Amino acid sequence: MTAIPLIEPARGVTEDMIRRLVETFYDRVLQDEELGPIFRQALSHRWNEHLAIMVDFWSSIALRTGRYQGKPQQAHRGMALVEGHFERWLALFEATAREVCEHDVAEFFIDRARRVADSLQIGLNIGPKALRLPGRAATDSICG
Repeated sequence: MTAIPLIEPARGVTEDMIRRLVETFYDRVLQDEELGPIFRQALSHRWNEHLAIMVDFWSSIALRTGRYQGKPQQAHRGMALVEGHFERWLALFEATAREVCEHDVAEFFIDRARRVADSLQIGLNIGPKALRLPGRAATDSICG
């Protein structure tokens, strides 16, 4: 497997490809029995806005555009996510990337998606990589 540089724009990626990947992937998420209800509840009237944000997110990752200015940890708090949700999300994303993109580009997106999932799980204290940090109330009482 070829090493994928972390800081360089991905070769072979275009904005159209990112848009196609995001739209195809989230169409599948909405149809998924496990993830669909979670996403529909969280984004009920903001679906188009979410897709635009995700295009900006992946453009920032793949093309280094800097368009994404969001806070993913904060956006996912309070959603009652569990490790299995991330596993399902990754499985759908990987299958979609392999269908939509050429092999090397798909591998780039899959690598980054795994890193994103790891980062979210760490920050949300989900799964084996979670830091298991004490809750905010506990740290406030220690510091206050």
